[in-house]
Amino acid sequence: MIKKSLTLIFILFCFWGFSQKTIQKNLESDILEATRNIRIFIPEGYEKDSIKNYPLAIVFDEEDLFDIYVSNSILFAKKDKAPKQIVVGLSMEETRGKDISFDINSGKLTLSANNFYEFVRDEVLFYMESNFRTSPFISLVGHGYSANLITHFLQENTAFINSFICINPSFSDFIGREFASYNLLKFRKEDNTFYFYSSNSNSFPATKQKKIDQVQQGLSLLQIKNFNVINDVINTSNSVSALGEAIPRALTKVFEVYSGISKEEYEKNIKELAPLDAISYLENKYLEIEFLFGSNLGIRERDIYAIENIIIEKENGDRLLDFGMMILKLFPSSPLGNYYHGKYYETGKMYKKALKHYKIGYGKMDPSDPNADAFYENILRLGGL
Repeated sequence: MIKKSLTLIFILFCFWGFSQKTIQKNLESDILEATRNIRIFIPEGYEKDSIKNYPLAIVFDEEDLFDIYVSNSILFAKKDKAPKQIVVGLSMEETRGKDISFDINSGKLTLSANNFYEFVRDEVLFYMESNFRTSPFISLVGHGYSANLITHFLQENTAFINSFICINPSFSDFIGREFASYNLLKFRKEDNTFYFYSSNSNSFPATKQKKIDQVQQGLSLLQIKNFNVINDVINTSNSVSALGEAIPRALTKVFEVYSGISKEEYEKNIKELAPLDAISYLENKYLEIEFLFGSNLGIRERDIYAIENIIIEKENGDRLLDFGMMILKLFPSSPLGNYYHGKYYETGKMYKKALKHYKIGYGKMDPSDPNADAFYENILRLGGL
């Protein structure tokens, strides 16, 4: 009870905190022949940095999901578990029946739902990408029947949606047939990363649980390397709790590559790598972060330290030079690249070169940096040789 109360307090605090950063927009739609209200959340710092781009999340059922999703996006960004996101919420309170409707005899979208689908694809996306600095990474978020609507975006010949987040989904009876017609193997040809998250729960009726489980298992059998299928089961007493839990669980998986190297990631993907492969793994991780999320982080120091032992202990430390070059390439302002260059030359008893690189690295440091004195000791040690 206490944990749930604290979570509620945090969410309410976030609502207050980001209320001044939410834009209300009446978007005129030629496709719908109507004006639709959307809410747009702009993350903190957007106005200060005119170059940085942000992932875009389009949240269906704005009345139910927008505030929950935004509060979680703020928390994940604050904890460095996900990039800051631009979030747009689509109001469906008065039109939900038309927006998400489908033929119960075929599973195909009705005319009104297909129009809404095209509205999202051709007008909402166009407006957001034309007026805001969005990165290539796009998420669709929905629950219940709007989650079923989201799955229809898998049919697009050009894969422009990266993340499909289907919470408490109410799939049509023909969902399996629809997936089979979408040629999901096309994702293998894309130089990109995709995620399909769906949540099941013991609080759902047995028939709904069975259908979700069948969809989850069917997608898992595809085994498409860059199409990550995340099958989640949430044990809770009611569907509202399942909805609240699913969003942070989905964000954890969808933005896993953005997070710093965890113990699990190290044990699974890095521990047994040769030094050059470990260097390539780290470099590719940050290149992917920059490409997908528009976030040029440099390299987190803790990630550098995560693979340091591999570089030093394997192959007699002969890859320290490569390690330093990689760091300087992605994070030229960091003294660590010069440090590893210095360590490489010192190990080879090329003391003048080592001293040069230690001095360059020290010159990049703020004197108030708690590591500055330790770094300077390298210069003192070699200066007397």
